[in-house]
Amino acid sequence: MNKLKSFVAVATCAILMLCADTTLAATYKVAPKDSLYTISQLFNTTTDKLVASNSLKTIEIRPGQKLDVPAKTYKIKKGDKLSKIAKKFNVSVTTIKKANHLTSSKIVKGKTLLIPAAQPASASKAAANPTPVSSSSKAVISYTAPEVDLLARLITAEAGGESYNAMVGVGGVVVNRVQSNEWPNSISDVINQVAGGYYQFTPVKNGWIKKAATDEAKKAAMAAINGSDTSKGAMFYFDDSSKNQWLWSKPITVRIDHMIFAK
Repeated sequence: MNKLKSFVAVATCAILMLCADTTLAATYKVAPKDSLYTISQLFNTTTDKLVASNSLKTIEIRPGQKLDVPAKTYKIKKGDKLSKIAKKFNVSVTTIKKANHLTSSKIVKGKTLLIPAAQPASASKAAANPTPVSSSSKAVISYTAPEVDLLARLITAEAGGESYNAMVGVGGVVVNRVQSNEWPNSISDVINQVAGGYYQFTPVKNGWIKKAATDEAKKAAMAAINGSDTSKGAMFYFDDSSKNQWLWSKPITVRIDHMIFAK
């Protein structure tokens, strides 16, 4: 009898483990510019967990390599739209596009999508993160009201003495990073990112980010979120008095006032 109980317990445990893996794990195909860090950010996990779950001996990965990631899958049905699917799982359209290497919002019935950090829309009110703002149909990325304020405060700290176009350019750099597979996938994560011990944005390090945003900066923040990009696709910006040779070595996209924008 004890042997029977033991067998049932082991079998039950195995079934539970199998179900858990099926629910929480999916396969992601590595893209050319991917790194374990960018993948960990996309799927809300850590590089250490990715290394462990995939039995990797190094953090180096190659395009085309397949990795187990914490995500769910969704089979596209007739009448589905990417925005509808994003709302259902309480994730952004940008996140789904990045996870599935989509260059547009067009989807095909029968195809299967990876859904990072999937969460039913009914549970969104209980989520720790604020509900995405939906007042602007022009937005090119998902955002929340606190993120608009955060972006406006960054713009105030970085370009408060510059022209409106320079302010929009600073916002454009943040939006460009959100849209890129090489950076985190939200305004908050991009601005607060600390990579290799280095803050990506000085105002976060020195505390200037805490200063209230100006009305003009708030306007510039929304313009950038709605697709205005005076930085011309830049991923970096810096003052023309900078002595940082690494920044100056980047391809310059445009100069606005005293600010240099580069890729």
